[in-house]
Amino acid sequence: MNTKITGNAGENKATDYLIEQGYAILERNWRTKGGEIDIIAYKDETLVFVEVKSLPNGGPELLQTELNRRKLQRIVKSSKCFLLKHRQYSNSYIRYDVIVIDMPGYPKAYHIENAFTELL
Repeated sequence: MNTKITGNAGENKATDYLIEQGYAILERNWRTKGGEIDIIAYKDETLVFVEVKSLPNGGPELLQTELNRRKLQRIVKSSKCFLLKHRQYSNSYIRYDVIVIDMPGYPKAYHIENAFTELL
């Protein structure tokens, strides 16, 4: 299976997981010139920007490599663009989460809340 198909399947699983946990899905694959946010969700007055990683053959080391500083900075920058265009969320709490899909030895959807912050 190629990475695009694996990635889309992982994002679908992550979306289903978030809905099961009571999140409202606002956007998927939200793009700016500088980057993309896989899922933007909302729950309990908190706007959550979610990076999804499908790692059926990986482990924590690969996850750390995949989520390098540059990637995280692009997510934060893209989230700021989203907030500028969607002022209705200006009073919401903001959180950056990572959901890892199908990583051996972990739950099918491994949700890391507050995985990183704007201060990288």
